[in-house]
Amino acid sequence: MSVPEPEPPRYEPPPSVGKLMLWVLLFVLAAVVVVVGGVYFS
Repeated sequence: MSVPEPEPPRYEPPPSVGKLMLWVLLFVLAAVVVVVGGVYFS
């Protein structure tokens, strides 16, 4: 009853996902800057 341990699959996201995450991060950063700027200059 020896079950071989399955190797953990290597998760390598495609470049499109990485670029999408970069755009999302950039959008969130821009939104934070706009909100902080609006609060600061109000």
